Amino acid sequence: MIQVIRWDIQPERVQAYEAWAKSAIPRLLAVPGLIEFRAYGPIAGSTQVVTTYEFEDLTAWTIWNAQEEVRKITEERRALTMNEVTELWGPSPIVPAALHPEMYLP
Repeated sequence: MIQVIRWDIQPERVQAYEAWAKSAIPRLLAVPGLIEFRAYGPIAGSTQVVTTYEFEDLTAWTIWNAQEEVRKITEERRALTMNEVTELWGPSPIVPAALHPEMYLP
């Protein structure tokens, strides 16, 4: 299961956001239940951020998301960002696991 969160950094808070992110990421990773964390940003000129959080299942996400440290980090982030969108994604019934090109090479 994947949680995808997208937000825009408030333009006047970019430096504060960058400092906050450096401390927030290790704190998120320390909370049990998270399998993988990734962050993405546009290649050119935007302050939008997309993050993905991977969990074994919905139960693992529910427990992780309810932890006090995760709630605290979420509130800290919301003070520095705007336009947040959160989505929960599960496996596709057609492609339930990752596919790699070498799987199909002769």
